[in-house]
Amino acid sequence: MDSNQNKNAPKIVVLGSCSVDFTTYAPRLPTPGETLHGTKFTTSYGGKGANQCVAAAKLGGNTFMICRVGEDQWGEKYKDNLIENGVDVSHVYLTPNVNTGIAQISVAENGENQIVIVPGANGHLSVDDVEHSKDLIKSADVLIGQLETPFETTLEAFKINEGIKLLNAAPARNDIQDILPHCSILCVNELEASMLTNLDVSVENAVDALNKLLSAGCKLVIITLGEKGAVYASKEEPPTHVFCESVPAVDTTGAGDAFVGALATFLVTKKDHPIHQIVGAACEVATISVTKEGTQTSYPTNYTPFSKPYNYTKLQ
Repeated sequence: MDSNQNKNAPKIVVLGSCSVDFTTYAPRLPTPGETLHGTKFTTSYGGKGANQCVAAAKLGGNTFMICRVGEDQWGEKYKDNLIENGVDVSHVYLTPNVNTGIAQISVAENGENQIVIVPGANGHLSVDDVEHSKDLIKSADVLIGQLETPFETTLEAFKINEGIKLLNAAPARNDIQDILPHCSILCVNELEASMLTNLDVSVENAVDALNKLLSAGCKLVIITLGEKGAVYASKEEPPTHVFCESVPAVDTTGAGDAFVGALATFLVTKKDHPIHQIVGAACEVATISVTKEGTQTSYPTNYTPFSKPYNYTKLQ
């Protein structure tokens, strides 16, 4: 795939993590202290930031990655992988004497997973890197950030950007209040929403969680609910539940990243559609991803959004 084929298209810039995924498959997940015999081992490319960037690129997004990889064999291979997927890598920085980030993933037959990450070079993504990429960050139509790289770096980038600032507040943590007023969109899953609101978030109490997060300064909040779809609300839009199709899950790893990448792409390429349909299309992309093994390799390329209306309901 050629990188950034349409230079005049809206820019989707991802500031975040790149990691190499070492994945084992087993009948179930091990309990603490237990050793299981697995059925397969794979090595692939992951990291929440790069996953989201590749998901957007595969859907036709004009994507740019700002990240750090190690000056090792995996760093160079990762850059090649991004190029092959249509991502601009002119702001991918090599970090000497540090390993490229890695993730150790275990996947059960029912699709559940456990993940341990070692940040490596991701931990070196700095405010200086933001300064070096300042023009790109400022002009991005959508800037995506997560929490697998230093928080102060993402915060500085969000202060600079003049477009849509989309924060995927993952992995879960509750000390990010400083960035929330800078968020055009906050996207979290149930666990992450629970951590931020001190609520046990579910569909039943989603309105309370949405309102609490909106009061923290976010303009639009989306809580993803796995096979139950997603709920969202903004200052202008009432709380809404968007449904998605239930499918047998093969591997749920990276499904949330597929959602974020799709959401960013459709926000700039399908902006004439209402937000509940954009969220529904992003849910569909995530659903497609769980039917295949792997992360970036599971993201659809030949996908036509809005081929059917997505069901939704207003919440009380």
